Amino acid sequence: MEDNKYNVEAAEILANEALHLPIAEAVPIYEQLLTTYPTAAKFWKQYVEAQMAVNNDDATKQIFSRCLLNCLQVPLWRCYICFIRKVNDKKGAEGLEETRKAFEFMINYVGVDIASGPLWMDYITFLKSLPAQTSQEETQRMTAVRKAYQKAVVTPTHHIEQLWKAYENFENSVSRALAKGLLSEYQPKFNSARAVYREKKKYVDGIDWNMLAVPPTGSYKEEHQWMVWRRFLAFEKGNPQRIDNVSSNKRIVFTYEQCLMYLYHYPDIWYDYITWHAKSGSVDSAIKVFQRALKALPDSEMLKYAYAELEESRGAIQSAKRIYESICGDGVNATALAHIQFIRFLRRTEGVEAARKYFVDIRKSPNCTYQVYVAYAMMAFCLDKDDKIAHNVFEAGLKQFMHEPGYILEYADFLSRLNDERNIRALFERALSTLPPEESVEVWKQFTQFEQKYGDLASMLKVEQRRKEALSRTGEEGVPALEGSLQDVVSRYSFMDLWPCSSKDLDHLAWQEWLAKNMSKKVEMSGLPNGAGFTDKGSSGLTTSYPSLKMAHPDITQMVIYDPGQKSGPGVVSSAMASGLPAASNNLSVAAVPLVGAGGTNAFDGILKAAPPALVAFIANLPAVEGPVPDADFVLSICLQSNIPTSHSVNSASSSAQLPVGGAAVSEHSGSNKSNPVPSGSSVRMTRDQQSGKRKPVDRQDDDDTATVQSLPLLKDVFKIRQMQKARAGAASQTGSTSYGSVFSGEHSTSTT
Repeated sequence: MEDNKYNVEAAEILANEALHLPIAEAVPIYEQLLTTYPTAAKFWKQYVEAQMAVNNDDATKQIFSRCLLNCLQVPLWRCYICFIRKVNDKKGAEGLEETRKAFEFMINYVGVDIASGPLWMDYITFLKSLPAQTSQEETQRMTAVRKAYQKAVVTPTHHIEQLWKAYENFENSVSRALAKGLLSEYQPKFNSARAVYREKKKYVDGIDWNMLAVPPTGSYKEEHQWMVWRRFLAFEKGNPQRIDNVSSNKRIVFTYEQCLMYLYHYPDIWYDYITWHAKSGSVDSAIKVFQRALKALPDSEMLKYAYAELEESRGAIQSAKRIYESICGDGVNATALAHIQFIRFLRRTEGVEAARKYFVDIRKSPNCTYQVYVAYAMMAFCLDKDDKIAHNVFEAGLKQFMHEPGYILEYADFLSRLNDERNIRALFERALSTLPPEESVEVWKQFTQFEQKYGDLASMLKVEQRRKEALSRTGEEGVPALEGSLQDVVSRYSFMDLWPCSSKDLDHLAWQEWLAKNMSKKVEMSGLPNGAGFTDKGSSGLTTSYPSLKMAHPDITQMVIYDPGQKSGPGVVSSAMASGLPAASNNLSVAAVPLVGAGGTNAFDGILKAAPPALVAFIANLPAVEGPVPDADFVLSICLQSNIPTSHSVNSASSSAQLPVGGAAVSEHSGSNKSNPVPSGSSVRMTRDQQSGKRKPVDRQDDDDTATVQSLPLLKDVFKIRQMQKARAGAASQTGSTSYGSVFSGEHSTSTT
């Protein structure tokens, strides 16, 4: 806990250890935990239960007074009611009255919680148990119970339907005639509350009620909880139940208070809560929340400035001044920004003299930076219209901040407003004579722009040349850049967003300028293909890579169209690499691709080594796959149903069956020129050589046959087709009709009668 103040795991361990310790030893642990996590309701509940276990009523009351209003959580408040009932159990009528007040106090604060159903049930049960000696007391008791029910059934809670059923039974037990009117009146309100509960539950379900309030670390859990609470707050601000403004504001306040239990260290939540109060017209409530926020986040200057702004806006000048003084402190540890804002505040509220006096007092402070001089000088110039004082302040600051380029530029900007051309040049010359070259880049840039706008051509060219000479020694300008370039012309003759060339020319000039700066360096071409880059080795020995002038373009022929329906899994090889499978089995390990979900190329090599030689040869002869990878299970099922011929048998069969007769292949048994119709839904693309009846070389036939066999879609069951072919062949031998070939083998079919 000492090493990491907000160590949640260590806090949970300490809390568990405290459960098993005597109360005297556990108290320091609880106090330490609650100092770090003051809104942790579970730690408060554990602490108070430990005191109740030893009947330490005074300590218990003190603990409840510290935590109840800041921890609006139902379990803690139920513990409070149990304690109150225990204390007042033997006090008779006085004790019952104290208990009733405690119940009403609890309902007023946490009765709108979505988990407050048990609290309402306990409250109603307690009201029913009150003694009634007279009929008047009985009437009062029934009226109190009825009011409690009517409030409960219009509150969106987890137990809203149970409460409605109990309310129906209560009214019917009192008077059925009266119950009909009352129930019909509250039925629409109950329906509305139930509908809001269902919507509200969607927001509440995402909240982590056991989360401890820690400063934001940017973790996913914290950001998620922040988003959940933001949405919940927006939901409550929308008043979904369309209730009156007072009741709606009460629910919004309750939601903010619960949110701050878990996002206690988030200044934006505090500020949002304060802003909501201010917009609702409750400025006093906003002030109280500001005070709580600064107690929770004492180092947040943002909240302090916002607090001072609110006080100043409502006319509480002295309160705002005290806040500014607390920010500045004793002046020694105050930041330059704090001094500047206080000077502005004094100028607004107390006048010029008060601001001047404060500036004179702090100008010799070590925290009085050049920004304070600039702020006061520009305030005197713009607000007081006193350019003489502003000029004197700038000159006084120049003695201390001549080494600050930012101060030089602000002073030059001030002089340009005065149209003091001569002093601007003198200021630049004085500054550039003292500033080291590596810190004078921006000053040279502003000096050059000033001459380009207001100087003559000779002074313009002279300053540009001097700038190049000065910056060439720092590495900002290359040696070739000492010579004139077209980039200088563009700089001289451009204005704001107007350029004397196109954007394409600008890009080209920028690229040429980069090349000119690096042209004198020793460059080595890198080993990237297509001259994709070169390596620059500077004098320091560090290697820097620069883009090459020759741009490398991707090989789009290797791109694969993405198929969203394709499912990847173990054993599926990437289609982009499947096309690179070699023809020989001994080279498979070189071009192999790691399997999806496997360990990479080595895992694939291991699979190949363990596979039978026939399977390895089969994989090596697989054709290139273009596009999505086929389904392996489907391919295997087709292979199991088919009698795949070898390449030699396919070639010999196709060569013996094809004859140049009218573009159709007819065997020696053919006795008819009537072709057998192709099955519907299938299509055979005939090459130009096949249509002309020309015979192709054997090597080209192999390619065509292989492509035809594997590219045609399998539209019908192969086994059934072969049975039909056998039946047709048997019938042909008896009737003189024969069918030749198969659509699925790439051969043409003819029949004779």
